[in-house]
Amino acid sequence: MSSGGRIGRDAPYAPRGCDMQWFTTWEACEILDRYAQVVLVGDSMLRHVIGALNVLIREDLGYGGVTDWNFSDEEKRRCFCNNQFDVRDCSVQGIYSTADVVRHDPLSLVCPKVIPDWSTDLRIETIVRYPIPDDERRRFEEEIDPNPLQRKAFILGHGLWNDLKVDEAESWLDAVLDMIESRTGARTQLRGRSPRRNLPVLLMTPNASGDKKPDEWLVSQGNKALVRFEHAMAAQAARRRVDHLGTWNMSIQATLYDGVHMDMRGNLLKAMMVLNWLNLLDT
Repeated sequence: MSSGGRIGRDAPYAPRGCDMQWFTTWEACEILDRYAQVVLVGDSMLRHVIGALNVLIREDLGYGGVTDWNFSDEEKRRCFCNNQFDVRDCSVQGIYSTADVVRHDPLSLVCPKVIPDWSTDLRIETIVRYPIPDDERRRFEEEIDPNPLQRKAFILGHGLWNDLKVDEAESWLDAVLDMIESRTGARTQLRGRSPRRNLPVLLMTPNASGDKKPDEWLVSQGNKALVRFEHAMAAQAARRRVDHLGTWNMSIQATLYDGVHMDMRGNLLKAMMVLNWLNLLDT
């Protein structure tokens, strides 16, 4: 999926060398149901991915990725459909966990309607900098289910907040992996022959930058730097036996509304990539 691309501006994305499925809501629910907990860890790009996952499992293109249950009439007008991703005041009101949906708007979740015992804890933890602040460490560790019998998967995303510095991104990745291993008692980086399986971890590197990228970031966070960062972190992920998903190719000819973030279409594509990864873990 990392090597796929588009033929033309905002043309449909095509994977390269693999079959990628576009799952229905029911299939997305079934895939997530295999896991007790699916945790995204990272920055606003990951927040948009979990927003897109919630659009799918709530089957709601209008407000599925945001906490619309507490919106005013003006917010509902302003944050509808694509604007829930494109307008910052809307996107920061994104859904951070399915527990919040169950608490405030349970009837909007499709998954429990099609799979009666569905109870996957889908959530995001915002950890954007290295060194990681102590309060963020504590919060993340507290949110991880320590039960070794409960199946879990982790999707990590990092880069822009540390200005695409590979050494700091490596340290961030190692710190997050150490916290996961410490809390779960499971391994994320088993090497060589072992009867045990790695705890599934996916590292997503940032998408391409667009023409609205602020000028002050064109050198340190422009497309040349992003491509180099993606290649370097793919190698670092492989060294740690962590899966890697690059998003530069899939985004270079796509709309980036602020030069940094993708719109709802792009984030739904990222969400589908995550679901394909989760689905492949059983094959």
